[in-house]
Amino acid sequence: QVQLVESGGGLVQPGRSLTLSCAASGFTLNYYGIVWFRQAPGKEREGVSCISGNDGSTYTEDSVKGRFTISRDNAKNTGYLQMNSLKPEDTGVYYCAATWRCSANLNSIVGDYWGQGTQVTVSS
Repeated sequence: QVQLVESGGGLVQPGRSLTLSCAASGFTLNYYGIVWFRQAPGKEREGVSCISGNDGSTYTEDSVKGRFTISRDNAKNTGYLQMNSLKPEDTGVYYCAATWRCSANLNSIVGDYWGQGTQVTVSS
């Protein structure tokens, strides 16, 4: 059974860090790019970051550049999103997806497999 499972979300204070994980099963994530999206309450889903499967190129949304880092561990069939210096506006449900192609236009990326999402709340 093909599955992506996110974990690592939670409630944190502004300025703190979280690391999200995206674990794949039932398929080899190595061949795919990994993309993270987020959706805040009342807002459209937006692309946050993507790491390609072939050469590891990364693309990151401007508002999180310098704070968020995407990575992958092919041996573990898992992707990660390290989030530092979190702000209240980072609050939302974070989804990972496997994609055949990353793009600098993150909102145009099509996910082939999707996780169920993990809630991130940044609040004092």
